[in-house]
Formats: sequence, C-alpha cells, structure tokens
Amino acid sequence: MSIKITGLGSYIPNLKRKNSDFLQHEFLNADGSKFPHDNATTISKFKAITGIEERRYLEEDLCTSDMATLAAKRAIETSGIDPETLDYIIIAHNYGDVKHGSIQSDAVPSIATRVKHNLKIKNPSCVGYDVLFGCPGWIEAVIQAQAFMQCGMAKKCLVIGAEALSRVVDIHDRDSMIFSDGAGAAVLEITNEPGGILSHESATFAYEEAHHIYFGGSNKGDQQDSTRFIKMNGRKIYEFALKEVPKAMASCLLKSGKSIEDVKKIFIHQANEKMDDAIISRFYKLHKLKAPENVMPMSIQELGNSSVATVPTLLDLVVNGHIENQELNKGDIIILASVGAGMNINAIVYEY
Repeated sequence: MSIKITGLGSYIPNLKRKNSDFLQHEFLNADGSKFPHDNATTISKFKAITGIEERRYLEEDLCTSDMATLAAKRAIETSGIDPETLDYIIIAHNYGDVKHGSIQSDAVPSIATRVKHNLKIKNPSCVGYDVLFGCPGWIEAVIQAQAFMQCGMAKKCLVIGAEALSRVVDIHDRDSMIFSDGAGAAVLEITNEPGGILSHESATFAYEEAHHIYFGGSNKGDQQDSTRFIKMNGRKIYEFALKEVPKAMASCLLKSGKSIEDVKKIFIHQANEKMDDAIISRFYKLHKLKAPENVMPMSIQELGNSSVATVPTLLDLVVNGHIENQELNKGDIIILASVGAGMNINAIVYEY
C-alpha cells in the first residue's frame, strides 16, 4: 500500500503587480519614519534579496474559498475520481475569506465547508475542516491526510492550500511587496503502486520564535484605527530558517531510507529566493555535498509568496511542464519543505 498524489490543480490569479507598480507607494519604517532613499532604490534592493519581479493578486470579486474551489476542481479532474467518494477535504489557509475593500476576515462557515458546498458534494461522510499552520499549512494537511489513510479512516482526501495575502498587507510596509495570492490542490489516494509518501517531519518552535510573524498595526503612524496587517521580523525568520529547516529536511530524508544522491528535486516554500538558496546549500552541506544545479524549482520571481499555496502550485507547474528546465519522472525522489508563522517547519520525502 502507498499513499500517492493522483491529481493536482492550481489557481494563479490573473492580476499581475510588477515591482514598478510600487514606485509611488509611501513606504515607512515600523516607527513611522521615512526611508533614507527613494522607492526605486528600495525596490532594487528588494529584488536583489527576494528575487521577486512580480506577484499575482486575486480578482476583486473572488475570495480565498473561490480560489480553493477552482484549484480543487482541476485536481479532481486530473485525478479522475468522483468527488462524492472523498473522505476528507482539508484546507490550509491563515486569514479566511477577506472580501475586497473589507478589513474583516470571515471563516464561518469554514473554508473547507464553503469549498465542499461549491463542489456540490452531497455525501455527509465527506468531512471538511481547516488547518491554520502558517505557510507550511498545505504540507501539514498532506501529513494529516496520510495519517487518516494509514489508520483506515480514509481512502481519498482532497488537500488544498489557498491564501489571499494581498487583502491583509500594510501598503506602507516594504514587506508588502513579498506577498501574493493563489491556490494549489492535490487529491491523495491509497494505491497499490510503489512510492508515494515515504516519510515526514514536523515541528513547532514557539518558546522564543512564536511572534516572528504576527498581526500588527500600520507603519503609517497617523492611522489610529484597529486594523491589523501581516507583519514579520525578516532577519529573525531568515536566521531561524537557515538553522532549522535544513536539519528537518535531513531528518526526514534519514527516516525515508533514501540517500541524498537519490533526491532529484526539492520543492521548498517560495518565501525569499536568497533564503531558499541558503537553506538548500546548508542542507547539502550537512551531507558534505554541493547542491546540484536545477535541484530547486522556483516560481517566486513571477508569483511572489502566496503562503500555503506556494508548494502545491509549484508542484503543479512543474508536473505540467510550465517551468523551464524542470520536470519530474516516475520514480523520482523529491522533498517538499516549508517554514512559516508559528514558527512551524515541516518536510515530506515523496517518491513520484
């Protein structure tokens, strides 16, 4: 018995926001003071660190649950299953449905319930629930789906990561340029084929790290209302990720029984190009090796950081041949890994 992904789907919003679109923004420091240089310089430095040139924002008439539904439909279609046979719909997100122009998050009913409703699934035994686990949420939802299958509670699960970060950013915060929107989905099934999920690793670091990513007020000091936006301590996250993520990946690989030479691709959360490069480099250094070229597909340059959606979206793009010089072949060993608010980290070793 193996637990495999039998269908993938994603929704990439149509609205592109290039770095040049931020030239007229009023970026401020956390204390409300102005930057010592102009926006062109700010954007140039931002691009050099993150690798981001543009990002996607969802259309004004859509919400997170709408994107999740569209990605889910594509995953179900590629899997060929009857959606009525799904045992679980597990959706990772962090901010619920935030309508365009609103400051309120709506997560009642749950995003999973809304997606099940949108898919017109009648079977009440198909259970839907949400996962709040920061950016690693989709990978954690896959781990949970695997657990249900291993203990006999499920045979088919739909796992979705969807987020609309453009609805919760502070336009006066330079970090707002990192975030984007999107959704990715996968159907997991119990099969008799070899491969699938070989091992997993999860951890929550909350003693000193819990508030590296948080909700806070605007950098615009004269905004005295109660609106809160996504905020992060980039330096602390960078240091944490470089220390802990490679170790989690190495531990996960050891559990799988595979060697570092077996690994063909690493699908890592698209948070920051420089940080992801450093994580992969340190992972290979733990094995006294240099990271191979093309081992890490990247989408952050064009799609930005869409939180829980980045890993499933990236996987879908590679499988369908939409990223140049990147492909997967049957039997390839891959690693999925992520880090984010919590601070949470996780990893999966998977045989494609």
